[in-house]
Amino acid sequence: MLIGVPKEIKNHEYRVGLTPASVKELINNGHQVIIETEAGSSIGFDNQQYIDAGATIIDTAEEVFAQAEMIVKVKEPQPNECEMLRPDQILYTYLHLAPDPRQTELLVKSGAICVAYETVTAPDGTLPLLAPMSEVAGRMSVQAGAHHLEKAQGGRGVLLGGVPGVAPAKVLVIGGGVVGDNAAAMAVGMGADVTIMDRSLPRLRQLDTEYEGHVKCVYSTGAAIEEYALEADLVIGAVLIPGAAAPKLLTRDIISRMKTGSVVVDVAIDQGGCFETSKATTHQEPTYVVDGVVHYCVANMPGGVARTSTMALNNATLPYALEIANRGVKEALERDAGLMAGLNVCRGKVTYKAVADVLGYDYVEPGAAL
Repeated sequence: MLIGVPKEIKNHEYRVGLTPASVKELINNGHQVIIETEAGSSIGFDNQQYIDAGATIIDTAEEVFAQAEMIVKVKEPQPNECEMLRPDQILYTYLHLAPDPRQTELLVKSGAICVAYETVTAPDGTLPLLAPMSEVAGRMSVQAGAHHLEKAQGGRGVLLGGVPGVAPAKVLVIGGGVVGDNAAAMAVGMGADVTIMDRSLPRLRQLDTEYEGHVKCVYSTGAAIEEYALEADLVIGAVLIPGAAAPKLLTRDIISRMKTGSVVVDVAIDQGGCFETSKATTHQEPTYVVDGVVHYCVANMPGGVARTSTMALNNATLPYALEIANRGVKEALERDAGLMAGLNVCRGKVTYKAVADVLGYDYVEPGAAL
């Protein structure tokens, strides 16, 4: 199979779909790989490394899209990239379609076969291609929150871990999944007073055991969120409904009554955000203020540590890329129900039910669309 990797064009997005090591694996399996020039140079993967791995360097994204049978990216295709896709071409990347009707419309129109990293499912029900970026984003959320609590950044002027004689900051993490767990770990490590909320009692028990009493584990209700958010210095939104729009758990009313200079970090922003006042921001302009509360809603948080993120992502995505390339997309997906769950749009049909439901498309079973 001829596999193409364009350079990412989203604001301050430096990750790349394939590392040189991943390219070498694909080449060793008998495939061809073309890379847009300088696609990975900003994070230390220069053209020569790709050439040494066996890839061919291509001058423009247009040429990559025109030649490749499968496009491997990181972030969702921008409108001009969607328009370069063609019928039956395979797109393998993050999509996050539920809050993005324009992208969905363009992908449906393209006729391409679109496999979304974020809905590929492991046999145990976990999301293996989302997990590495969730780990990064969870850890970064506390780092970003601590920074923006500084007075010069618009925050309350609070040190997350406090000092002897001064109480630490109060951190509320809403959601006890991969993001929430990694956020809590970082916040505990920095000495904060941490509360984590979830609606799964087994998960809360697991987290209580994991943190040995260093984290308060609270069942998530509207009343509990309100109570703890009003006391918090930093709130991290870490909820996920796979493939669907995130629920709005922190209302505008609660935000309006939070401490002036407190910080909210919405890690669910890729899926529309879990705070009512959230809107996507970029690494270039990461924050805005609503009712005195600093909002950090960067839609590609892991792009801020792009080299780490790229390598972590490739560790997870490469085995599936090899399956698709080695067997062809139809056989690969039919052999693996979890990979089939990644099929969101196929030949003009929406094949992921949560996306179809929220955006008003007729849902078509992925196997039938293939």
